[in-house]
Amino acid sequence: MESAPLRKIIHIDMDAFYASVEQLDNPELKGKPIAVGGSEVRGVVSAASYEARKYGVRSAMSGVQAARLCPELTFVRPRFDRYKEISKQIRAIFLEYTDLVEPLSLDEAYLDVTENKKGNPSATLIAKEIRQKIFEKTGLTASAGISVNKFVAKIASDYNKPNGQKTVNPDEVEAFIEVLDVKKFYGIGKVTAEKMYQLGIYTGLDLKNKTLEYLEQHFGNSGQAFYNLSRGISYSQVKPNRQMKSIGAERTFNENLSSEIYMEERLENIASEIERRIKKYKISGKTITLKIKYSDFTQQTRSKTLPYFIADKSLIMETAKELLYQERLKDSVRLLGISLNNLNTNQKKNVVVQLRFEF
Repeated sequence: MESAPLRKIIHIDMDAFYASVEQLDNPELKGKPIAVGGSEVRGVVSAASYEARKYGVRSAMSGVQAARLCPELTFVRPRFDRYKEISKQIRAIFLEYTDLVEPLSLDEAYLDVTENKKGNPSATLIAKEIRQKIFEKTGLTASAGISVNKFVAKIASDYNKPNGQKTVNPDEVEAFIEVLDVKKFYGIGKVTAEKMYQLGIYTGLDLKNKTLEYLEQHFGNSGQAFYNLSRGISYSQVKPNRQMKSIGAERTFNENLSSEIYMEERLENIASEIERRIKKYKISGKTITLKIKYSDFTQQTRSKTLPYFIADKSLIMETAKELLYQERLKDSVRLLGISLNNLNTNQKKNVVVQLRFEF
């Protein structure tokens, strides 16, 4: 197997970003458990402050459950314009060091500093400088993971949160991965982790001890990826211009909906939002996916792939309605979403260069 190139990769992750911005702008919220998004009676938590996390409040949790876990929880409406404003300031700091910046969201990004604008050979020191500059510029803290590839750097950034960093040097990578619980592997979700547990695979070492044939037998095309990751091998590069894979929008309703007619009205609004984004990015897609979340929080998706690309609200809506009526709804609905996938964005292949250096 061809060895993966050694790079100097930093993963920067802002600490409880949305919640921290709200606490920064409203001093009365500092030190208090807050949740951005949702409410005591409706909606989903987008982010939780560290004070709220101590009670078990997490993102993607229902507002009802969050309030039950933390009765003193304060709910705050999200202000995405403000988050984007600060995110741009943070991005500008990244670009002082390298043009190889791959944003994952408003609050996290990968940086390749193998060769950087400061001529600094230490990725560890660069990460420390960046975190300090972010704090001086915004008043917010960030954590960082530093290693030879994106996979290890992302895991490492979680180790000393909040306001900390961890470096995993090249000669430490395999030992670092061997002791990890497989559920901490970026790319291994809850269902896959449970399957691994059932097969007696609990740690990176357990995964590493399985043959490629065994992993492909049980995990199909993902077997090769798991085989590589258990050895700290990742070929994924930092891509400044990440290709968009889908465009979507969803809405959680104040009251559960039982009538498809009312659902159609909500889908019209969602389709309008997608059309606006399509025009902004000048793209189109072939696959429409309808997301349905029921009152019992179970979720269902229905998809249809068309023989041609579409970028028009009426065609998106026509397909979404077809999917809505495809089969009977099993319960009242609390959330609907539409996404457009299989986009006409062109993927470009990058050339991998073997690099050798002191880390």
